Amino acid sequence: MVNWSALQSFYKDKKVFVTGHTGFKGSWLIQILSELGAIVKGYALEPEEGNLFELINGEKVCHGSVFADIRDQKTLRLEMHLFEPDIVFHLAAQPLVLDSYQDPLYTFDVNVQGTAEVLESMRHLSQKCIGIMVTTDKVYENNDGGQLFAEDDKLGGYDPYSASKAACEIVISSYRNSFFNNENIDDHQKYLSSVRAGNVIGGGDFAANRIVPDIIRSIKGGEEVELRNPTATRPWQHVLEPLGAYLYLAMQMDTDPAKFNQAFNIGPEQDDVLTVEELTKLAIAAIGKGSYRINPPKEKPHEAALLMLDISKVKEYTDWKPKYRAKEAIEKTIEWYLSEDDAGSKCRKQILEYFAD
Repeated sequence: MVNWSALQSFYKDKKVFVTGHTGFKGSWLIQILSELGAIVKGYALEPEEGNLFELINGEKVCHGSVFADIRDQKTLRLEMHLFEPDIVFHLAAQPLVLDSYQDPLYTFDVNVQGTAEVLESMRHLSQKCIGIMVTTDKVYENNDGGQLFAEDDKLGGYDPYSASKAACEIVISSYRNSFFNNENIDDHQKYLSSVRAGNVIGGGDFAANRIVPDIIRSIKGGEEVELRNPTATRPWQHVLEPLGAYLYLAMQMDTDPAKFNQAFNIGPEQDDVLTVEELTKLAIAAIGKGSYRINPPKEKPHEAALLMLDISKVKEYTDWKPKYRAKEAIEKTIEWYLSEDDAGSKCRKQILEYFAD
């Protein structure tokens, strides 16, 4: 399991560049890095009003924030080079499947070209730098056959979001082979890992068309929760699970970069998956009120019915393993939304609980 004291020893005074730091996962990540004593610079679009970044006073959590487009090559490269990061966490993305159907070109542009811009900016750094490139568990060619996906399985994507993230993996692999390869690793000193995690839940997520925020909004509004795809099965995980894995992986890469210069699945154990309907029932039980109804849309965009990851590789290569089962992840998430404490205090409390030695 991830050891907090070891993380503190490693990240204290490290310069960490985080793209997408104003998003849900990004906001949790900069809060953790702040607790660890890292020097954090964020690069992202301006936050939407009332999102988690604002609620945790993210401008003060970071040592600096740049509000700009990840596709702005000139600004991105300038800001990264001025900062001279030890570590880059690339989270910036268009992250929603349904939104990708509405604007596929934007999704491909941000996710694929944006990732290439980050890698190209890293390539021109003169100092050693670790790169953790965040993609998704949806990068695999999924025929809903019940397959447990491992890192060497075929990449693909039915919807534009999944396809864009699979394309990201190809771009990352290309840079790893062409510029950041193991043969010359002592010369270029760029260490690159991609991490494939998804179906993340946790407090402070307010995005549309995500199941937990939809549940919270519906119940607070006195309405029934509407489920459009109740039988969809996913490897749900609390947001601190993948973030802990990313942080630990970067620490491991610093000492043995060639070993970790590859892709890793991050998710729950194989037997810890729930349908959307099962998750909804557990969330309603944790809240103590609410009801739901199944209301599939007449024209339903394709979404995979079943998704399961093989996480044996990350467990073999590192000491990381999931801490929370899905039920506990749901309960921790609902606890965050029900608490009357300020957002920063709620995040800090759950961070320290999760990383307790």
